[in-house]
Amino acid sequence: MRLNIDVTMEYQLEDPMVFLTIEAADTDGQIVIDQQLDVQNATLSWVDGEEGLGQRVWARVGGEVMRLHYRALVDVTRSDIPLAGLQAAARETLPGSVITFLRPSRFCQSDLFTSFVDRQFGYLDGGDKIAAIRDWVADEMTYVPGSSHAGTTVLDTFAAREGVCRDYAHMVCALARAADIPARYAAVYGLGVTPPDFHAVAQVWLDGAWHLVDSTRMCTPEDLVVIAVGRDACDIAFMETGAFANMVAQDVSVIAVPEG
Repeated sequence: MRLNIDVTMEYQLEDPMVFLTIEAADTDGQIVIDQQLDVQNATLSWVDGEEGLGQRVWARVGGEVMRLHYRALVDVTRSDIPLAGLQAAARETLPGSVITFLRPSRFCQSDLFTSFVDRQFGYLDGGDKIAAIRDWVADEMTYVPGSSHAGTTVLDTFAAREGVCRDYAHMVCALARAADIPARYAAVYGLGVTPPDFHAVAQVWLDGAWHLVDSTRMCTPEDLVVIAVGRDACDIAFMETGAFANMVAQDVSVIAVPEG
């Protein structure tokens, strides 16, 4: 599937230095055909993303307002592999880069969910367990825009049973880690995200590879474009600043286009 991504952002800044995580990554399952980032009156510099996936951008804006336009054309080549039947790896066989995603993190206190996961999903293994976790999160939670904030943790989400894509992804990550299955948070663009916005999903390590899991049920792996990955939202916010930034306008568009 070929996806056209178009993002415009306008923010009032108190700090001219902005760290952006919005460019599609050239990584397994997707090919960036073309992309362009324009930030008015700004000096840009690129750094490699976490886990060597994609790039992130420092923008020094020459003024109090950041106006940004990002465009990309991406071929998504991954298929929607069923989770059922995929095998989880023993801890001692995991690559070093994967082990970190078994541990609790700032927003995903997975160590506090071990007993719950044992009771709720203990009869399942590997991909079957992840599929059950995905479905439990989808069924138990309600998608409510504005119901969470930048400081909301998975403990808050578990109690409230509502949130946005960020909270759904945190819930899957926490429960998967509690089940001893590595899971990481992925910032993505998704076809069909409602309302249109930056999106977030989980990735789980099964059968020696990372698999995308969207418990909001808005997207499948075939219509997601990965931007960056991390332990949780703290690692890969789409924009970071050293002081307050006020959104004036923001629009994220993802549409499917004919190939060729």
